[in-house]
Amino acid sequence: MTFTLPPLPYAENELEPYISAKTLQFHHGKHHQAYIDTLNKLVAEHSLDGQSLEQLIAATYHDETKMAVFNNAAQVWNHNFLWPCMTPKGGGEPGGELAKAIKHDFGSFDKFAEEFEAAAVGQFGSGWAWLVFDAGKLKVIKTPNGVDPVAGGQAALLTIDVWEHAYYLDYQNRRPDFVKAFIEHLINWNFVAENFEKARQSHG
Repeated sequence: MTFTLPPLPYAENELEPYISAKTLQFHHGKHHQAYIDTLNKLVAEHSLDGQSLEQLIAATYHDETKMAVFNNAAQVWNHNFLWPCMTPKGGGEPGGELAKAIKHDFGSFDKFAEEFEAAAVGQFGSGWAWLVFDAGKLKVIKTPNGVDPVAGGQAALLTIDVWEHAYYLDYQNRRPDFVKAFIEHLINWNFVAENFEKARQSHG
């Protein structure tokens, strides 16, 4: 099984002015593609064919001999998950059961937004901030480099990429401005709600 680059769920210019077409050309077309190309080579070298991304992540996390496999498999998974987390004319607040759960677990949507923003801005160096479903509860976490909730056995609902290549062409060193724009204008709450429903059902 060879991993391939999934198409973006929107045109490259549809997230403007918050994320430029040029950023997506590099982030999706170059960075994401490079992780996939490297992973395919590593899978062949380590005779790991036939495993899903999730299986590769679980099997290589904490294995010092396969850190390159883990890093690239996790980054492929993270980017596959990232693109549908955003949508043109996104942002704002969710509705339905997800809104109720956010209010229950964080106190209010504003409290959730503050916590998510703090995690994304406060992640030192490269990494990600996430909304996850863990043991029946919503939580905000941050992870370094390619580490993701799959490695920790949590269900990812939403992510933001705070590696510099995700925002530097548009925001330079103003990561807080990028994070604010992501929350207010880009989050695809329909996708997050679908992930929440699946996580609740599997939690049972």
